[in-house]
Amino acid sequence: MKGTPIKKILILVTILAVPGFLYYLLQEKGKNRYRPLPIFGHKEVAATFHSVRGTQIPDTIYHVVNDFKLINQNGDSVSLSKYGSNILILSLFYTKGDANGAGATTRAMKGFNETYQHNKAVTFVGISIDPETDKPDVLAGYAKTLSAKAGKWDLLTGDSTQLSTLIKKGLSLDAHQEKIGTENKFIHSNMLVLLDSHRRIRGYYEATNQEALTKLDDEIKVLLAEELRNSRDGR
Repeated sequence: MKGTPIKKILILVTILAVPGFLYYLLQEKGKNRYRPLPIFGHKEVAATFHSVRGTQIPDTIYHVVNDFKLINQNGDSVSLSKYGSNILILSLFYTKGDANGAGATTRAMKGFNETYQHNKAVTFVGISIDPETDKPDVLAGYAKTLSAKAGKWDLLTGDSTQLSTLIKKGLSLDAHQEKIGTENKFIHSNMLVLLDSHRRIRGYYEATNQEALTKLDDEIKVLLAEELRNSRDGR
């Protein structure tokens, strides 16, 4: 039949075209299969540009958490740059008000530390709001009750001014003292904070809200995928 060769050619063309089309979809559309996490804090438009498919897009300067120099439970000096390209989950605590890990933020951090203990790309950081009490030797004993291994889950203390700057200006969290009855007690945010490898804030999660903690677990995975994709793209 005269139509048979034409049908064969059309089938052959279709077979050859489909893989190419699928590759295009994966390359061009597959990159947007999930919504990127938001970036929190002050931002401004930069004077520089980057190109997206031939279109010049203005760069954005985002708020980042500045480097610091504090001390962990082993008495080692720790800086933000020490964590390299790891993503970080940070929270506030103080040992007197969180005896035996009873505080909500510490319980949440302990659970995530156990979940991600074998993932080398995720690090946890607890920041003491009571540096006068929480010296390295105190933190060392406290870390044992939490199974907090230095380097994986650092409990940090140090200069009070630097800690206050990190908490309030860097992380935009609240920590202060209030007189309750006859005692002065620390009041602090119970948020867990997610930082990416550029030290930008990508999420806040309330430690007493199970839905928020589930969201954090999901968004840690999203951020890990984002960081992997960016490293492959050279960003």
